[in-house]
Amino acid sequence: MSAVAAGGRRPSLAPLPALIGLIAGTFLLRLAFGWALGLGIDESYMVAAGRDLRLGYFDHPPLAWWLTWGAERVFGSGARPLLLRLPFMVLFAAATALLYRLTARLFDREAGLWAAILFNLAPVFGITTGSWILPDGPLDAALLGAALALAHAIESGRARWWLASGICAGLALDAKYSASLTLAGAGFFLITTREGRAALRRWPVYAALALALVVFSPVLAWNAQHGWASFAFQGGRALAGGHWHPWAPLIVFGGESLFLLPWIWLPLMISAFAAARDGPRLWQSWLLLSLAAPPVILFAIVAVWARQKILFHWAAPGYLFLLPLLGRAVAARLAARARGIKPWLACSAIVVLAGVLLVGSEVRFAWLAALSPRFRGANAPDLQAVDWTSVRDELAERGLLGPPPPVIAVVRWQDAGKLDYALAGDARVICLGPDPRQYGINGATTAPVGTDLLIIAPGMDAAALRARLAGQVADIASLAPLALRHAGRIAALMPLFRGKMAPSGASAEEK
Repeated sequence: MSAVAAGGRRPSLAPLPALIGLIAGTFLLRLAFGWALGLGIDESYMVAAGRDLRLGYFDHPPLAWWLTWGAERVFGSGARPLLLRLPFMVLFAAATALLYRLTARLFDREAGLWAAILFNLAPVFGITTGSWILPDGPLDAALLGAALALAHAIESGRARWWLASGICAGLALDAKYSASLTLAGAGFFLITTREGRAALRRWPVYAALALALVVFSPVLAWNAQHGWASFAFQGGRALAGGHWHPWAPLIVFGGESLFLLPWIWLPLMISAFAAARDGPRLWQSWLLLSLAAPPVILFAIVAVWARQKILFHWAAPGYLFLLPLLGRAVAARLAARARGIKPWLACSAIVVLAGVLLVGSEVRFAWLAALSPRFRGANAPDLQAVDWTSVRDELAERGLLGPPPPVIAVVRWQDAGKLDYALAGDARVICLGPDPRQYGINGATTAPVGTDLLIIAPGMDAAALRARLAGQVADIASLAPLALRHAGRIAALMPLFRGKMAPSGASAEEK
């Protein structure tokens, strides 16, 4: 029985029409937001370095990279950011519908609607995952598909639902390795509940596991051929030991609460503790808690000794599966006419909309620069979301883009992505720094001996660049810098140099 029906009155919103309105309205908002922003550093890098279609990539499994590759095939190399983000926005709309269906299946439709609304209000989901080119969009959609199929399988026992869950689980692993934590939670659920142990005595569970591994097998094959580079990179980020940080979990939880909004994070945690108190006897809430707990708990624990800072969005898939629990609580409170719920929801929506408007308008129009000098030039807080198209235009105006197309070198992978996306194939971009990421896999870390290079090195002078590239590049000479423009104003000057590829910088075949 639904929470609203139990309260003896009609729901204030018809769930399905409200859900359709929610998806349509927020999709239009994301279109406007995507139009306002250039590609961020990670987005530019994924688009540019992912132009070579592969079974795997250095940083992450391939699903998000494949989506950007497909978008460029449809819209053209160097397509506008909004067009490249479209597949991720569509996936978020699908994820919203899947979250609604999962929550309605486990509880009721009113709970499903409020879970979907909260999904869109939490910035880590509704803004970043829903709008940007990141592995998290495909990850969330695939995990929700797997959880919904699992809920159907537990209730019906039908093999087709187990197999569907296995396919979605494999796709989640193809999106991001951290999906393994959520899938481990599903295994914990099966072991600790009567319904799960009954399922473990039947073959469809193991067929689903095998199917997930088949879907994930291209990533395993690619890693086996590349020295397990991707696994080593991601494992090193989270597991490499450093100093002891006993208070780090509190910092992690604090950061995660900001990403979710603190007044949403706290009720999520309260809902989690309530589900833990009820235990496995209520399998629906226990399933959600089992899926949620591993990423939320593990990353907080790893922060105690990890050398690298734990990024606050890593645990987001865990909080994703607490949203149905909070959606149920909100529906029940509204049915009971509890005070404070509507203002809480309204304030959340106002804060999110104001933040989107502030960020989007500033990136598009750079109006903060008119208010204070501290926001001008390189001090602009949103410069990472500004595309380097002005750099490309100036290179073309100065006749530096050929023909023939030049080789342009940078020192950092972040700069390689921004420049490579902006150039859209008008030059070959190579990364000469010690951490080339996917450019190292693509072979874009060197050029034939004697090749004339243009070198763009933000924040470096000629002496620093010579010291950094000693043995790789010879005859480094300064040229007039390039201007990076933000809304027509010069935001930063990019130091530009000439050089020649030195013998020690060549590949073994070229020596």
